[in-house]
Amino acid sequence: MRYLAGLILAGCLCLPAQEPVDARGWLNQGVSHFKAARYPEAVAAFERAAAMDSTNPAARLYLGTAYMQQYIPGATSPENLLNAQRAEEQFLRVLELEPQNKIAMSSIASLNLNQKKWDEALGWYGKVIAADPSSADAYYTLGFVAWSKWYPVYAKARKDAGLRPEAPGPLPDAAMRQSLNSQYGPMLQAGIDALNKAIEINPEYDDAMAYMNLLIRERADLRDNVAEYQQDVASADQWVQKTLATKKAKAEGRQSSLGMPASPPPPPPPPPNQPARIRIGGNIQEAKLINRVPPAPTSFRGDVVLSVIIDRTGSVKEMTVMQGHPMLIPSAMDAVKQWKYQPTLLNGNPVEVATEVTLKF
Repeated sequence: MRYLAGLILAGCLCLPAQEPVDARGWLNQGVSHFKAARYPEAVAAFERAAAMDSTNPAARLYLGTAYMQQYIPGATSPENLLNAQRAEEQFLRVLELEPQNKIAMSSIASLNLNQKKWDEALGWYGKVIAADPSSADAYYTLGFVAWSKWYPVYAKARKDAGLRPEAPGPLPDAAMRQSLNSQYGPMLQAGIDALNKAIEINPEYDDAMAYMNLLIRERADLRDNVAEYQQDVASADQWVQKTLATKKAKAEGRQSSLGMPASPPPPPPPPPNQPARIRIGGNIQEAKLINRVPPAPTSFRGDVVLSVIIDRTGSVKEMTVMQGHPMLIPSAMDAVKQWKYQPTLLNGNPVEVATEVTLKF
């Protein structure tokens, strides 16, 4: 009898786990796979849940999110683009069931943004704002899109005019200024208005402040007289200072909450021989940042840590990813490569700097 009981027990232990019998069971299984980052398995489970209960938006929402998790911004493989397409299809199905579902609208907006479909992104973020007028992130993204559409045109205009990136002053050709102002002036103002709204909703929105600096500073190059140009530049400089002050206050608040000193200690004195490169802590080096392009907004949250080499002129020379979610890394690197720092001097001579940059999404 004991032998028979042992065989029965062994047989029971070898039986495969039973599949869920209803939509709720498949939904729960999909959530378990999703939390473990097993996205293809999560997709299969959510598809079963959606097939069993076609009127429940939750399965479609999870299914779209699982596809979206597998989409890598910037990658152009057919498989990657298909993940974005399938994700958007599921979010649209959610909106058929719940027309005011803010998660579905925000997700479609983010997908279009990450694919640089600027006009589509503007439309969807407009819908997000209509559903949630207090969404500072949506207003911020409108400002980011305005800058993204404008900056390539602006950079080309300066290059065509023979202006170096570091050379201040408005575009020298009056006809060019008038043409660009006519075509892009309303869009720049709309971006500035949207960023103002984001900061009104969230007074500590430092990324919105940084883009406010960029839009106003670049708009200055379209001005027809020196006074207006100087007024825009002065306003942009104020936004730089507000950005830095806000970031500093946030950093000090985080340090205080952890029981850390508010200000880091100064770097040690340099050795007698002048090195070609020195290492400086990220918090200290951040104080030298004079042009900070924020990363593109995304619906994902997390940190990206980059190891960065800054050359003698203050430009970012090299970057290495130390940690971060794959969905956030492209946006982080695209932003940081455009950053500009004050040159670091050692004994009166410029040197390269090795530091770390942490971007919070």
